Amino acid sequence: MTRPALREAVGRLHPWVGEMAAYSFGWCDVGGAPVTAPGGKGLRQALAVLGAEIAGAPPETGVPAAVAVELVHTFSLLHDDIMDGDPVRRGRPAVWRAYGTGPAVLAGDALFALAVDTLATSVGGIEGVRLLSAALGDLVRGQADDLLFAGRPWTGPRRVRSTEYRRMAEGKTGSLLGCSLALGALIAGASPAVVAGLDRAGRQAGVAFQVADDVLGTWGDPAVTGKPVHGDLRERKKTLPVVSALESGSPAARRLAALLEADGDVARAAELAEEAGGRAAALAVARRCRASALSELDRIRAPARPARDLRALLDGVVVRSQ
Repeated sequence: MTRPALREAVGRLHPWVGEMAAYSFGWCDVGGAPVTAPGGKGLRQALAVLGAEIAGAPPETGVPAAVAVELVHTFSLLHDDIMDGDPVRRGRPAVWRAYGTGPAVLAGDALFALAVDTLATSVGGIEGVRLLSAALGDLVRGQADDLLFAGRPWTGPRRVRSTEYRRMAEGKTGSLLGCSLALGALIAGASPAVVAGLDRAGRQAGVAFQVADDVLGTWGDPAVTGKPVHGDLRERKKTLPVVSALESGSPAARRLAALLEADGDVARAAELAEEAGGRAAALAVARRCRASALSELDRIRAPARPARDLRALLDGVVVRSQ
């Protein structure tokens, strides 16, 4: 439902910039030759369409919102890969590695502008742009915290706490998932209470999603994740599994802290993080956030069928990391 509208939007870009965008979506190779490469999971698109359905509208009503949030998500990934120095995205060279850093920044900027234009020309455009802008402000704050976390120590009074991590994750990931659900409902004419409830549900789902990503980034199979094994540990990211492990105070946590402070072997660090309970603690947070998201659906009395579909999506978010 969304793909044709997404392709049409990308087709309005400058040809070279459009090629980079198409590459990032897995539609072409460098040079523009069509390919079928791994694309995104489409989670945000699905949430926007479900948001429209929860508001009682036909699913296609949410397509402009789905296109806008997918464009913003892809823009954020292009810039994230540059900031994090990640050379690989979905099993292929990241856009900045394939085309260069400057061109990748330009492509990200173009996708953001295209997202705003898509919303501005849709039903409820002004309110939709405001909602997206607020989500982007939270996303930037979350991304800033994530970058600053990397420079903080593993232990001591300046260490990253799990409560700080959750605030960061809600901004970095949850804000756009909340916006996806809320935006689909907004352009479908939902009440402010429903829009706000769906935004809260999406934000909780986003924390669960980010935690699941952290688990996969530490213990996931590179053939499945498309990223190097132990990549987050190698980049000294303060992910929830590691932060939770360090907070456990166990002997394994103390050995993990000493290893991390000495920039020791990342494979051993992953083993110690699991031994200290970091993986189990992170998955427990993901499950609690999923439950919180579902309670928001109950509160706004979402219709049965889209609520069931949304539950299935949230189940997939948590299960994929177990």
